[in-house]
Amino acid sequence: MSFENKIALVTGASRGIGRSIALELAKAGATVCVNFQKNSEKAEGVLQELKHISSKPHCLSQFNTSSLEETEKEIAKCIAEHGKIDILVNNAGITKDGLLLRMKESDWDEVIATNLKGIFNCSKVVAKSMLKHRQGRIINITSYSGEAGNPGQSNYSASKAGVIGFTKSLAKELGSRSITVNAVSPGFIQTDMTSQIEGEYQKEVCKNIPLGFFGSCEDVAHLVTFLSSDDARYITGQVIGVNGGLYM
Repeated sequence: MSFENKIALVTGASRGIGRSIALELAKAGATVCVNFQKNSEKAEGVLQELKHISSKPHCLSQFNTSSLEETEKEIAKCIAEHGKIDILVNNAGITKDGLLLRMKESDWDEVIATNLKGIFNCSKVVAKSMLKHRQGRIINITSYSGEAGNPGQSNYSASKAGVIGFTKSLAKELGSRSITVNAVSPGFIQTDMTSQIEGEYQKEVCKNIPLGFFGSCEDVAHLVTFLSSDDARYITGQVIGVNGGLYM
């Protein structure tokens, strides 16, 4: 897989799955724009890691994906600097867990705004550039929770289920211009988000995973890198799980 002269924008790439995706794309030869919202120190750390991988003009792009105004402004800067965006990985996401009857309206609104509206905003802006070049890859990070549901995560599950519907619809809209749109659905992956699942509780969770263990961020990044490549040119509108068999 060759990513020479490919420009990739990865949202929420200052840590976890987003960081691993950014690093894998850089290893494959892409120039990577690292989006982050708040944690500039971690984002700068990722940028330094990218520079160790290659001398390409990797960059940081700070904006809140849930704001269309910010998204348009910052992505325009990225396109002006690099000429295009070939690969968009919509990874930015948050959780605000709680049972429905105890969930605050703000917890619902914030999760939907980041996890679903953010993908709408970034895809809408980047697709304009991709349409001009008649090629592109959009990969949306959904979740096992969006496919199977999860108690205490009605807001998160709804947002991730929405990502799946959005992915399939956009794949049909953009397919005639050689732009593929796919979703990657991680299960239990070792991240900050799952770090609280430990001890006996983790053992119980693993009993429901046929492979018997939590995946790594790299497991997700490898699939995203493949879907971003020319080797995946005939794959679009798909939801592919990285979950150890948890959800089939």
